[in-house]
Amino acid sequence: MNFLNQYRGLRKEMYIIFWGRVVTAMGGLIGPMLTLILKSKLGFSASEAANLMIIIGFIQLPCVLIGGKLADRFNKKNIIVICDMVTVIGYLLCAFLPMQRFLVVIFCISGIFAQIEWPSYDALIANLSTQEERSRAYSLNYMGVNLGFILAPTLGGILFENNLNLAFLISSIATFSSTVLIFFFIKDISPSADDSKAGMYEQGRDASLKEIFSCTPILMIFVISIGVTGALYHVGNGFMMPLSLDALFNGKGALIFGTLCSFNGIIVILGTPLCTALFAQMDDTKKLIAGEAFQMAGYLLFMLSGTRIFMYYISMLVFTIGEILNTIGEKPYITSRIPSSHRGRVSSVITVFSGMVNGICLYLAGLLADMFSIMYIWIGILLLGIVNLMILTYLKRKDRQQFPLLYEGSGTAL
Repeated sequence: MNFLNQYRGLRKEMYIIFWGRVVTAMGGLIGPMLTLILKSKLGFSASEAANLMIIIGFIQLPCVLIGGKLADRFNKKNIIVICDMVTVIGYLLCAFLPMQRFLVVIFCISGIFAQIEWPSYDALIANLSTQEERSRAYSLNYMGVNLGFILAPTLGGILFENNLNLAFLISSIATFSSTVLIFFFIKDISPSADDSKAGMYEQGRDASLKEIFSCTPILMIFVISIGVTGALYHVGNGFMMPLSLDALFNGKGALIFGTLCSFNGIIVILGTPLCTALFAQMDDTKKLIAGEAFQMAGYLLFMLSGTRIFMYYISMLVFTIGEILNTIGEKPYITSRIPSSHRGRVSSVITVFSGMVNGICLYLAGLLADMFSIMYIWIGILLLGIVNLMILTYLKRKDRQQFPLLYEGSGTAL
């Protein structure tokens, strides 16, 4: 269990955020069930539910940008507490009001405030860790979210049919308990004193967001690559995998995909601390390159699995290693290369751009799935992944030129 010792020595606020994330994610029973709630409980047709989900998504995108602006201007802890309380009240109303269509407005408002707080979370984690600690800090946060999400869908599924009001009540109480922890126990949110060489890149630039990207155009390459990575993840894992399994195994496809998702969650929990320790000496750009390579290798194995069910679990194992490496590489990379005063806004820009690319790619994949063989779409995903690997390789070369101090003393490990 030595690999768990790597999480020792972080600021105490990081452990409070970790537990808060676990509790909040455990209370996230509603999100995975929203489509079913709209269709089965509120009487929306499948197309109406899909259109409403798209509308909600588009409404939330500019709210993320607002959240980024707020995170850089006001107290991040207070933003999280206020947004959480709006969500708590919204879910509490849904728990005690009759299930009618006007509740969609409450869903939407709760979702908007949940999106507004995300840039504050990301920026707060960056502020509470030094450049050397950042990979471990985001790794711990990622593990906390997934610990909660393992239980949430199962509990939500149990309560959905006859006790949906209880699901809303549990979500409200769980989110409130997380808010209490953050409000009372996180006292110091000042940025960590960073005496590393990365500190030169994090301090002393009072500029607009446009000027930040103009001064360091390599950041735009990073944003584009992360957008493509996210789209490949969601289209492949969330759309093509269940579609492929359903085509091969008919009614059993959903069951197999469900167990693969559970397997993914288990690997994330067990593999995140292990990968964080094993790749601790690898620089962030190499983690991103390795993460993309593992994800594409996982997709390739998935394509070649045929009716051999055990191969799908091997492919998911490989894919999940890539997912972990991308997670522990992405946030530390960007937060070490921008001023602390701009972390919230940059985080929101990345989220919005990734959401737009994901939406476009998912729409195209849906159209192509009706016109061509599923195998052709998988080939397209792999080709796009290869292009993204080339972009990341170029990013690494330019990044070393732009931020040489971040590479001093890194050696050639891994």
